[in-house]
Amino acid sequence: MSRPRIGITLGDPGGIGPEIVAKALAASAPLPDSDYVLFGDEEGFRNEASRLGLTLAARSVSFQAPGEARPSGRRGAPDKDNGAASFRAFEAAVADARAGVVQAIVTAPVSKKSWDLAGVPWRGHTDYLAAFYPDAIMTFWSESLTVALLSHHLPLREALARVTKGGLLRFLTSLRDGLASVSPGRHEFLVAGLNPHAGEEGLLGREESEEIGPAIREARESGLPVAGPFPPDVVFRSALGHPEKIVVALYHDQGLIPFKLAAFETGVNVTLGMPFVRTSPDHGTAFDIAGENRADPRSMIEAIRLAGRLALRPL
Repeated sequence: MSRPRIGITLGDPGGIGPEIVAKALAASAPLPDSDYVLFGDEEGFRNEASRLGLTLAARSVSFQAPGEARPSGRRGAPDKDNGAASFRAFEAAVADARAGVVQAIVTAPVSKKSWDLAGVPWRGHTDYLAAFYPDAIMTFWSESLTVALLSHHLPLREALARVTKGGLLRFLTSLRDGLASVSPGRHEFLVAGLNPHAGEEGLLGREESEEIGPAIREARESGLPVAGPFPPDVVFRSALGHPEKIVVALYHDQGLIPFKLAAFETGVNVTLGMPFVRTSPDHGTAFDIAGENRADPRSMIEAIRLAGRLALRPL
C-alpha cells in the first residue's frame, strides 16, 4: 500500500477539534501522501476554516456526514447535541476502519461529559474501541518518552482494583503483541510501582510484592522484556530520551502527568491491539479557548504523521 486512506474525526464541535484539524491540513509542514476522509459536520468545518482564514493545502480531502446527529453550534462547554454529533462521527469512522475502507483513524478530542449528556455509554474513544477489541491498549508516544497505561479513564478506586497479577500479566503480553505489529524492534518495559518507593519492601504497601512483582517475574520467565517494579517518582526519568524503553503506568494520571510535562505539544495517543491504526492528539477539547484561534495544532499534525507511517505497516 503506497497511499493509505486516513480518516480524521473532527471531535467535539464546541471545542478546538475543528480548529486544529483545519490548521493541520492547511499547515506548511508536510503530511503523509494520503487520501483524507473527514468525519463530521462539513459545513461547520468549512465555516471554521474560513473564519480562521485557512485554505486546505493541496491534499485529497473528502467528507462523510455521519447519521442525522447535528451539532448545536454552542462553543466552550459540554453539550448534548455536540456530544451526539462527535460520537456518531467517531462511530462512522470506526465502522469504515473495521471494513477496511480507511486504514487509519486520527481522532480530534471529544468531551466525555458531552457524550454522557447524549446518552453515550462509553467514557471515551478507547473505551468504545475496547468493546470490539478487548485487548486495546492506550499508549502515548513522543520522541522523548513513551508510556503505556494499564488502565485509563476510570475513577482512581476502580483503577487501583485493576492492579492484579493476572491483569498485569495479560496487559504485558498484549503490549508486546501490539507493539510487534506497529513498531517492530527491541523494546524494554519498565513497570512503575503503585506505592511510594515501590512499596519499600512492604513497609509502604504490599501490592508490589503480592501482585506487581510476581506478574513481572512470570512475564520475564516467558520471555517478555520487562523489569520492575520501579519507584514511580524515578522510573520516567530512567526512560526519558530512550525510545526503546516504555514505561508501564498503572493508572491514568501516573503516566499522563510526566508524559505531558515532557511532550505536551507534540505527543501522540496511539491505540494498540487492533487491526487498524488509531492516533490522537494528547490533549482535550480545551473549551476555555474554543473559537479564539489560540489552539496549537502540533500534536494533531504529529498524530496524522504517525498514523500515515503506521498505516503502511502490515497489522
